[in-house]
Amino acid sequence: MTSRPTAPYIAAMTDTSSTSSRLDELEIRIAHQDQTIEDLNAAITAQWKLIDRLERQVVRLAERVADSEQAVSEAAPVNRPPPHY
Repeated sequence: MTSRPTAPYIAAMTDTSSTSSRLDELEIRIAHQDQTIEDLNAAITAQWKLIDRLERQVVRLAERVADSEQAVSEAAPVNRPPPHY
C-alpha cells in the first residue's frame, strides 16, 4: 500500500522550491549587478583618462596662445594703410 504525502510535507516541498527559486533569482541579480558595476567602473576609468588627456592638451594650447600673443606684441608694428583706403 502506497501512502500519499501529507499536507505539511507538500507545503514544505513547495516552500523549499520557492526558497530555492528565490535564491537562484537573487544570485542571478547579483551576478548582473556585479557585471554592471564592472562596466561602469571601466567607463569611468576611460572618462578620467580622456579628461586628463584633454586637460593636458588645454594647458599646452593655452601656453601656445600666450607665446603667440607675446610674440605678436614684441614684433615691430606693421605700417599698413587703414582698411578704408
